[in-house]
Amino acid sequence: MAENGNGAAPAPGAQPAGMTGEGQAQQPQVKIQVLGQYIRDMSFENAVAQSSLKLPNAQPDIQVQVCLDGRKRETEHQFEVISKYKIESKNREDGKALFLIEMEYAGIFHIEGVPQEQLHPFLLIECPRILFPFARRIISDLTRDGGFPALNLDMIDFMALYRQELARQAQAKQQAPATAN
Repeated sequence: MAENGNGAAPAPGAQPAGMTGEGQAQQPQVKIQVLGQYIRDMSFENAVAQSSLKLPNAQPDIQVQVCLDGRKRETEHQFEVISKYKIESKNREDGKALFLIEMEYAGIFHIEGVPQEQLHPFLLIECPRILFPFARRIISDLTRDGGFPALNLDMIDFMALYRQELARQAQAKQQAPATAN
């Protein structure tokens, strides 16, 4: 079986590069390669240890916020995508903080063959989806090493997150003219 250039076999039903089926226009083949990934910034605040208290036996209330950013780099076809995580854990009984994690996890991608009008959603949906398992592992290790049970984040629907952000931006644009008067 032929490989697709990154060591993986082509998807079932995929045609070799440059070939088209009957009546189909040839579309550019999307090429994506992760050139590197890294922690841009990370902070872990253990409020329990700072207060010299014992870890409470209460159920934690955990809030997770995710923000995404993507930008073109100077090198042709290269983009940096940053996933920003803010995770707050509080004691459900009294609302006291247990821990706070703030992490920016970034990846450098080489991307070709994505039409310009689809590039923005591609950067903010597909690229974070590729990076997420690595960020998830770091967060799990960080909470465990910080004295708490390992926090395994649920999968994130980056498409829904992208759509929510578009809706928020559209709403902000609608409200902006009304507040300008």
